[in-house]
Amino acid sequence: MMLRMGELILIRHGETEWSRSGRHTGRTDVPLTKAGRAAAEALAPALTARHITAAFVSPADRARATAKLAGLTMAKVDDGLWEWDYGGYEGLTTAQIRKERPSWYLWRDGVIPGDADHPGETIEQVGARADGVLGRVRKQLHHGDIALVAHGHLLRVLTARWLGLAPAAGRLFRLDTGTFSTLGTEHSEPVISSWNIPPSGPVGAA
Repeated sequence: MMLRMGELILIRHGETEWSRSGRHTGRTDVPLTKAGRAAAEALAPALTARHITAAFVSPADRARATAKLAGLTMAKVDDGLWEWDYGGYEGLTTAQIRKERPSWYLWRDGVIPGDADHPGETIEQVGARADGVLGRVRKQLHHGDIALVAHGHLLRVLTARWLGLAPAAGRLFRLDTGTFSTLGTEHSEPVISSWNIPPSGPVGAA
């Protein structure tokens, strides 16, 4: 009898002031808003219903706070889950960037170098980090579900890589703050099981 593989549970951190205003937030630590904390707490019942055997979280405070509020107190920090380093575009909105580069699109044009704390990353580098995370957690899925608490663009790239797509295919998967998504398999092939579900959505045990 073949045992059912666990699923990857993807959780984007709760809302921050920067995410609410559309500012690119890579390595800058911005705390959760009141709404962001409430959304994280509201994820707990859905997570409790799952057979989660391990959890990993980005080093960012906003991700670690989300994990704790959602009840994932056993989550271990994984540096591979950092958000895309936006370099010189850190803290800027798309509208602000397009004042200098009218046709700019992150997934196609990337970022410019910033200061020492924000050197910037190519999408290929983000994809390599996502591949590293997947490489570390795949074998653990034989034991149950694995939760990853991280960031919008990183999780979108990771989803593309799970599906065997190029990192830039992450542009196809909109992902809101404080949401729950799952990646699994069907007939041994990688699939998206659920996507971008808010805390009040119909999320339960598989």
